[in-house]
Amino acid sequence: MKVFFAAAAAATAALCLNSAQAANPADYVAVPAVEYGEREIDFKFGNFNTRGEERFSVASVGFGLGVKERWFTELYLKYEREGSEGTKLDAFEWENRFLLTEPGQFPLDIGLLTEIERPRDRAEGYEFRFGPLLQTDFGKVQLNGNLLFERHYRAEQDGPMEMGYQWQVKYRWMRELEFGLQGFGEFGKWDDHLPSDQQSHRVGPAVFGKIRMGERQALKWNAAYLAGTTRSSPDHNFRMLVEYEF
Repeated sequence: MKVFFAAAAAATAALCLNSAQAANPADYVAVPAVEYGEREIDFKFGNFNTRGEERFSVASVGFGLGVKERWFTELYLKYEREGSEGTKLDAFEWENRFLLTEPGQFPLDIGLLTEIERPRDRAEGYEFRFGPLLQTDFGKVQLNGNLLFERHYRAEQDGPMEMGYQWQVKYRWMRELEFGLQGFGEFGKWDDHLPSDQQSHRVGPAVFGKIRMGERQALKWNAAYLAGTTRSSPDHNFRMLVEYEF
């Protein structure tokens, strides 16, 4: 049974690689994991670098809390910078992760992600993103695959529901250093995908680590260098996440 679920997850990831909503260069692979009572301060950063275009960078600072055994919530301030322009506050975001299955109880751990973003530019309305979070393990190998849906509401021009994905393969070499692959992409409208050359897809190597600093304190980090696989993708995407847990 576990082999069946893992094969299905791998097939989904392969399909995604061969397939846009506006991509976020600091996006990260969310996982179905919650630790009750854990507090977290995190910093995310990412940039897109495309030949002939100005570099686009985003960053965010957030505070999160495991308020229930199966619910983690976090608030963010998000910033962006384009080319030589100054860094500016871009949006406020409220993110929630819900654990729908007990970790290890079934072959596939299942969670749910919801995000509500309020851009500083009120003409953009509200952005809502949601979708399932899936994870399975083979010994030291961890597989994740997420299918996410996004739509803007109360904007000057409300857009259609769009669909994207995240996936990663991680080898748990040792707690302080793990490595693997990550991929992100956007298909466009969820029920009418863009032509494949107009979709955005990025894939590349990733590294992970966790350094314990006390009984409940730890510093976690992960980073990836991604390359675009279609002409509508950024040529290069560097992304990183640093978390202080306490």
